[in-house]
Amino acid sequence: MRRLPVSTMALLAAAALSACTSTQDVLEPSAIAAQQSGSATAGPQPATSPVIASTTDTSAVGRPIPANVRVQVAPIVGASVEAATPLTERLAIKARERGIRLAGSSDQTATHVLKGYFSALTEGKETTVVYVWDVYDPAGTRLHRINGQQKVQISGGDGWSSVPPGAMQSIADATIEQLASWLSGQTG
Repeated sequence: MRRLPVSTMALLAAAALSACTSTQDVLEPSAIAAQQSGSATAGPQPATSPVIASTTDTSAVGRPIPANVRVQVAPIVGASVEAATPLTERLAIKARERGIRLAGSSDQTATHVLKGYFSALTEGKETTVVYVWDVYDPAGTRLHRINGQQKVQISGGDGWSSVPPGAMQSIADATIEQLASWLSGQTG
Protein backbone atom coordinates (compact mmCIF):
# COMPACT_ATOMS: atom_id res chain seq x y z
CA MET A 1 0.00 0.00 0.00
CA ARG A 2 1.39 3.41 -0.99
CA ARG A 3 1.48 6.14 1.69
CA LEU A 4 0.55 9.70 0.80
CA PRO A 5 2.84 12.56 1.86
CA VAL A 6 1.69 14.56 4.91
CA SER A 7 1.05 17.64 2.74
CA THR A 8 -1.37 15.67 0.56
CA MET A 9 -3.05 14.16 3.62
CA ALA A 10 -3.34 17.63 5.17
CA LEU A 11 -5.06 19.01 2.09
CA LEU A 12 -7.44 16.05 1.99
CA ALA A 13 -8.17 16.47 5.70
CA ALA A 14 -8.81 20.20 5.29
CA ALA A 15 -11.23 19.50 2.44
CA ALA A 16 -13.01 16.85 4.48
CA LEU A 17 -13.13 19.05 7.57
CA SER A 18 -14.70 21.94 5.70
CA ALA A 19 -17.80 19.82 5.11
CA CYS A 20 -17.72 18.07 8.48
CA THR A 21 -20.93 17.92 10.49
CA SER A 22 -20.04 15.13 12.91
CA THR A 23 -20.49 15.70 16.62
CA GLN A 24 -18.02 13.01 17.64
CA ASP A 25 -15.33 14.20 20.08
CA VAL A 26 -16.97 17.60 20.54
CA LEU A 27 -16.08 19.99 23.35
CA GLU A 28 -18.71 22.56 24.24
CA PRO A 29 -16.72 25.81 24.58
CA SER A 30 -19.48 27.67 26.43
CA ALA A 31 -18.24 25.92 29.57
CA ILE A 32 -14.96 27.77 29.07
CA ALA A 33 -16.63 31.13 28.32
CA ALA A 34 -17.70 31.33 31.97
CA GLN A 35 -14.02 31.28 32.94
CA GLN A 36 -13.42 34.44 30.92
CA SER A 37 -13.99 36.59 33.97
CA GLY A 38 -11.74 34.37 36.11
CA SER A 39 -7.97 34.34 36.36
CA ALA A 40 -5.73 33.38 33.46
CA THR A 41 -4.28 29.89 33.25
CA ALA A 42 -0.58 29.17 33.18
CA GLY A 43 1.29 30.46 30.13
CA PRO A 44 1.57 28.47 26.94
CA GLN A 45 3.91 25.56 26.63
CA PRO A 46 6.57 25.75 23.91
CA ALA A 47 5.29 24.79 20.49
CA THR A 48 6.31 25.30 16.92
CA SER A 49 4.84 28.24 15.06
CA PRO A 50 1.69 27.49 13.10
CA VAL A 51 1.76 27.48 9.34
CA ILE A 52 -1.15 29.70 8.43
CA ALA A 53 -2.78 28.84 5.13
CA SER A 54 -5.07 31.86 4.96
CA THR A 55 -3.98 35.43 4.56
CA THR A 56 -4.47 38.17 7.09
CA ASP A 57 -5.57 41.68 6.14
CA THR A 58 -2.97 43.84 7.86
CA SER A 59 -4.86 47.04 6.96
CA ALA A 60 -7.20 46.34 9.89
CA VAL A 61 -4.39 46.00 12.46
CA GLY A 62 -4.77 48.56 15.22
CA ARG A 63 -8.43 49.27 14.47
CA PRO A 64 -10.83 48.47 17.29
CA ILE A 65 -13.34 45.68 17.02
CA PRO A 66 -16.90 47.06 16.81
CA ALA A 67 -18.53 47.18 20.26
CA ASN A 68 -21.62 45.27 19.15
CA VAL A 69 -19.63 42.18 18.09
CA ARG A 70 -20.32 39.08 20.20
CA VAL A 71 -18.78 35.80 19.07
CA GLN A 72 -20.23 32.44 20.04
CA VAL A 73 -17.76 29.54 19.82
CA ALA A 74 -19.57 26.42 18.59
CA PRO A 75 -18.54 22.96 19.78
CA ILE A 76 -15.12 21.90 18.45
CA VAL A 77 -15.35 19.01 15.98
CA GLY A 78 -12.69 16.34 15.50
CA ALA A 79 -10.30 17.05 18.39
CA SER A 80 -10.30 14.99 21.56
CA VAL A 81 -11.57 16.69 24.71
CA GLU A 82 -8.02 16.54 26.13
CA ALA A 83 -6.67 18.41 23.09
CA ALA A 84 -9.58 20.85 22.79
CA THR A 85 -9.58 21.97 26.43
CA PRO A 86 -6.33 24.02 26.29
CA LEU A 87 -7.49 25.38 22.92
CA THR A 88 -10.82 26.68 24.23
CA GLU A 89 -9.30 28.01 27.44
CA ARG A 90 -6.71 29.94 25.44
CA LEU A 91 -9.35 31.18 22.96
CA ALA A 92 -11.27 32.74 25.86
CA ILE A 93 -8.15 34.40 27.30
CA LYS A 94 -6.92 35.75 23.97
CA ALA A 95 -10.39 36.92 22.92
CA ARG A 96 -10.65 38.95 26.12
CA GLU A 97 -7.16 40.42 25.56
CA ARG A 98 -8.08 41.45 21.99
CA GLY A 99 -11.45 42.95 22.99
CA ILE A 100 -13.60 40.22 21.45
CA ARG A 101 -16.69 39.60 23.55
CA LEU A 102 -17.70 35.95 23.70
CA ALA A 103 -21.31 34.81 23.91
CA GLY A 104 -22.41 31.63 25.68
CA SER A 105 -24.09 28.79 23.80
CA SER A 106 -27.59 29.92 24.84
CA ASP A 107 -26.89 33.65 24.30
CA GLN A 108 -29.18 34.98 21.56
CA THR A 109 -27.18 38.20 21.11
CA ALA A 110 -24.26 36.61 19.23
CA THR A 111 -23.40 38.45 16.01
CA HIS A 112 -20.99 35.76 14.80
CA VAL A 113 -20.55 32.01 15.32
CA LEU A 114 -17.05 30.46 15.17
CA LYS A 115 -17.03 26.75 14.25
CA GLY A 116 -13.79 24.76 14.39
CA TYR A 117 -12.95 21.51 12.62
CA PHE A 118 -9.76 19.66 13.53
CA SER A 119 -7.76 16.63 12.43
CA ALA A 120 -4.45 15.17 13.69
CA LEU A 121 -2.31 13.30 11.16
CA THR A 122 0.77 11.40 12.32
CA GLU A 123 3.57 10.40 9.98
CA GLY A 124 6.90 9.21 11.31
CA LYS A 125 7.97 11.36 14.24
CA GLU A 126 5.67 14.26 13.43
CA THR A 127 1.98 14.99 13.95
CA THR A 128 0.27 17.68 11.93
CA VAL A 129 -2.86 19.30 13.34
CA VAL A 130 -5.00 20.65 10.51
CA TYR A 131 -7.62 23.19 11.51
CA VAL A 132 -10.41 25.05 9.79
CA TRP A 133 -12.48 27.75 11.47
CA ASP A 134 -15.59 29.07 9.77
CA VAL A 135 -17.20 32.33 10.89
CA TYR A 136 -20.96 32.44 10.36
CA ASP A 137 -23.62 35.06 10.91
CA PRO A 138 -26.58 34.07 13.13
CA ALA A 139 -28.55 32.97 10.05
CA GLY A 140 -25.85 30.43 9.15
CA THR A 141 -24.20 32.24 6.25
CA ARG A 142 -20.44 31.69 6.17
CA LEU A 143 -18.68 35.04 6.25
CA HIS A 144 -15.01 34.14 6.68
CA ARG A 145 -12.62 31.19 6.96
CA ILE A 146 -9.42 30.78 8.96
CA ASN A 147 -7.33 27.68 8.40
CA GLY A 148 -3.84 26.37 8.94
CA GLN A 149 -1.65 23.63 10.31
CA GLN A 150 0.48 23.10 13.39
CA LYS A 151 3.29 20.54 13.24
CA VAL A 152 4.71 18.97 16.38
CA GLN A 153 7.56 16.54 16.88
CA ILE A 154 6.49 13.46 18.81
CA SER A 155 8.37 11.17 21.13
CA GLY A 156 5.56 8.69 21.64
CA GLY A 157 1.94 8.10 20.80
CA ASP A 158 0.18 9.25 17.69
CA GLY A 159 -2.83 11.30 16.69
CA TRP A 160 -4.29 13.49 19.43
CA SER A 161 -2.31 11.79 22.21
CA SER A 162 0.88 13.22 20.69
CA VAL A 163 -0.33 16.83 20.52
CA PRO A 164 0.88 18.90 23.50
CA PRO A 165 -1.32 21.62 25.04
CA GLY A 166 1.13 24.28 23.84
CA ALA A 167 0.45 23.39 20.22
CA MET A 168 -3.28 23.86 20.70
CA GLN A 169 -2.67 27.14 22.55
CA SER A 170 -0.56 28.33 19.63
CA ILE A 171 -3.46 27.53 17.28
CA ALA A 172 -5.78 29.54 19.54
CA ASP A 173 -3.37 32.50 19.46
CA ALA A 174 -3.19 32.48 15.65
CA THR A 175 -6.96 32.03 15.37
CA ILE A 176 -7.80 34.98 17.61
CA GLU A 177 -5.26 37.24 15.89
CA GLN A 178 -6.76 36.47 12.49
CA LEU A 179 -10.32 36.75 13.80
CA ALA A 180 -9.56 40.09 15.46
CA SER A 181 -7.95 41.41 12.29
CA TRP A 182 -10.95 40.37 10.22
CA LEU A 183 -13.51 41.68 12.75
CA SER A 184 -11.76 45.05 13.05
CA GLY A 185 -12.08 45.45 9.28
CA GLN A 186 -15.86 44.96 9.46
CA THR A 187 -18.19 47.90 9.66
CA GLY A 188 -20.29 48.15 12.84
